[in-house]
Amino acid sequence: MKHKNIYAVLIIIGFIFKAESQNLNKEISNNGQTPYLIGQIDKSGLQGENYASWFTKNYEDYSTNQTVINTISSDLQNYTITLFMGTWCGDSKKEVPRLYKVLEAANFPMHQLTVIAVSREANMYKQSPQHEEAGLNIHRVPTVIFYKNGKEINRIIEHPISSFEEDIKQIITKNKYISNYQIVSVVDAILKKKGIKGLHRKQTKLLKQFSGKVPNMYQLNTYGRILYGTDKIDEAIAVFTFNTKLFANEPGTYMSLANTLGISKKQTEAIKVLEDAIKLFPENEDLKENLEVIKSN
Repeated sequence: MKHKNIYAVLIIIGFIFKAESQNLNKEISNNGQTPYLIGQIDKSGLQGENYASWFTKNYEDYSTNQTVINTISSDLQNYTITLFMGTWCGDSKKEVPRLYKVLEAANFPMHQLTVIAVSREANMYKQSPQHEEAGLNIHRVPTVIFYKNGKEINRIIEHPISSFEEDIKQIITKNKYISNYQIVSVVDAILKKKGIKGLHRKQTKLLKQFSGKVPNMYQLNTYGRILYGTDKIDEAIAVFTFNTKLFANEPGTYMSLANTLGISKKQTEAIKVLEDAIKLFPENEDLKENLEVIKSN
């Protein structure tokens, strides 16, 4: 009986391993579009025929800073890393091969690296089939999250501030590292802790803190799109509304808000947003066309 039990356990383990292997490096190819990887992947997937051209080139072209790597290699082994990327994303194509080269030069235990490839489809935008991104505020890719003892310590978003070597050093030493897209991090934290009412209460303070310091409207715009795509519709509307305050001179912010209101069956509110925007930008034809489209629906 013992031998039979052991044999049964081995069969189960083998089945699980086979199932996990089949789910690794899954590729999507629809209607002749460029294929992309989805879900959990590894380096071998990125070296596949549809990805090797950019992965290998950017890996080989990058010169690591071995001096800095030598200072981080020991401490870095105490961390686990989760990387979210898109094999369809230009920033991921550029930065992910560099990250791999840095981690390998630092002798990082690669079993402590989890790589999740996210979708580019509108109904699953920057999401994975198993939704490993849920609750993690993945609004830009690549996003590299550093964990220690199961707790997030910090993250690098889209691209390093200096370089992966220097940024990682900042994270695992004094941890005073400030990543890109701070406005999104702050707003996301407020929504999670205080909700929409909390964001409204802090609006004046946030405007004072970030006015003139956020490079463009698309930081919050993309974040709002992610919220909407994950059925956080009211939160998305609140973010788009705040964006019209932060970028009051950008017609696009009003269109994003109005369109989200429109598809959320709040047509009257959407029309008012656009009519008010047209008063601010009377020559803007896009706003006028947008208004006609919403009125006709």
